[in-house]
This record gives sequence, structure tokens and C-alpha cells, in this order.
Amino acid sequence: MLPYDLAMPGTAFFAKFGGLYPAYVRGQAYQEAGRGREAAAEFQKVLDHPGIVLADPIGALAHLQLGRALASLGETEKARSAYQDFLTLWKAADTDIPILKQASAEYTTL
Repeated sequence: MLPYDLAMPGTAFFAKFGGLYPAYVRGQAYQEAGRGREAAAEFQKVLDHPGIVLADPIGALAHLQLGRALASLGETEKARSAYQDFLTLWKAADTDIPILKQASAEYTTL
């Protein structure tokens, strides 16, 4: 873990947003670079610290990204579980949200 991953930014004083954002973005970068194992570790780091993420959208999106990383590694059952967690969190969301539509389509192909 990098030394400042668990630090809260100045904006967190008012809104509690931004905690673990570097880990989330690092996970996305690893995923884009084809480094699924490292990506999964970064997204898991976000999920392991819900008290830092709180209501930040990356808390829910980390489930989806973890699912994508695990799917890229061929870990289908774990990926399905991560997708299910994301879809459960977003079950009341507007079904026209593009990322939700994409996640649902990806989940059905697992």
C-alpha cells in the first residue's frame, strides 16, 4: 500500500469524498494496461475501507471494476459475485444510466 492511499483530501472535511480515489484510478490504469491482478488488488483496497469511502460513488463502482478485473483473469465466479454486488447496490438506479446498462450486459456474458 502506498503511504498516502488512506489519507483524506481537504475536500473530505466538508463532503467525505475523495478517500481512496488514487487507489481507484491506479486500478483503472492497471486494468487498461492489461494488469488485471494489480487492478483487482487496487479495487479490493477500496472495498476493504468503506469507512473512508463512505458515500463516494467509487465505493459502488469499485465492485464493478473488481468484477471486470477478475473477469479479465478468468476468475468467472468471483467476477460474477462482484458484478452482483454492484448490481444490487444500483438496483434502484435509473435503468438508462450507460454504465449500469453496460455492467448488466457484461454480467450476462459471464
